[in-house]
Amino acid sequence: MTGLDLYTATARRASSAVIEAYSTSFGMASRLLPPAMRGDIQTVYALVRVADEIVDGPGAESGLDPAACRRVLDSLEQEVERAIATGFSADLVVHAFAETARRVGIDSGQTAPFFAAMRRDLDPVAFADDRELRQYVYGSAEVVGIMCVRCFTVGHALPDAEARRIARGARALGSAFQVVNFLRDLGADAQGLGRTYLPGLDPAHPTDESVGRVLDRLEGELRIARGTIASLPREARPAVTAAHDLFAALARRIRATPAAELPHRRISVPRTEKAAIIARAALGAGLARASAGSPRTARPEPAR
Repeated sequence: MTGLDLYTATARRASSAVIEAYSTSFGMASRLLPPAMRGDIQTVYALVRVADEIVDGPGAESGLDPAACRRVLDSLEQEVERAIATGFSADLVVHAFAETARRVGIDSGQTAPFFAAMRRDLDPVAFADDRELRQYVYGSAEVVGIMCVRCFTVGHALPDAEARRIARGARALGSAFQVVNFLRDLGADAQGLGRTYLPGLDPAHPTDESVGRVLDRLEGELRIARGTIASLPREARPAVTAAHDLFAALARRIRATPAAELPHRRISVPRTEKAAIIARAALGAGLARASAGSPRTARPEPAR
């Protein structure tokens, strides 16, 4: 093992710690991935989370004003660009992400819209129409889905039509995840951060009708995403199924909650239900392999 190999392995372990600390849902789902693929997804999650934390609280809590947070975010984006170009960063999370990005084909086509969306959160948000919302969701969530697909499909030759179909499903799933979180965080976003993401929905006084319209759309996106999971490489399907089903369960719980309660409580799925969803996804994948009677698709080589 070379010095760079050791450094990269250490950087990937640092990224793993981020997902374990910040997300039980994604952390649990990612355990269904083979180790190398799981490590790649963790590097994507870690970078996205660090950028999100710059604009969502810790930066301000440390005493930085919005202008200073913007400079930190700009610096992070520049470091990501340098690391993808050179293959090295002194920032462990950036280094791990860049190593993955260079290997799986993530580039500024995904990172630039993402950082633009994060930058948007540094100003007050009150989206007036669907165009503003969709532009934001594309950068903040849909391109992250595309990054994940690059991790899932590296080394797999896919017909162009199939690749486009998978990308559409990834974008739909990322969008649904983001909108579910908008509904979960209505009160905190509006009162604590000055953000109103969902046009036509008053975060202080949501109605069952306005919440229902949002849920109808995101549930449609979940259906689109669900229909493309079978097109993914076999080893990625259980984790994506689990993540999809976890957020579908969240959507059902939000729909069952009176809209007036949403600004005052954050809806969650109990840990026991999460565990059951993960187990069903893993079991379903095992049954599918047994039924097919064929070996698993070759896994990507472990990261060096």
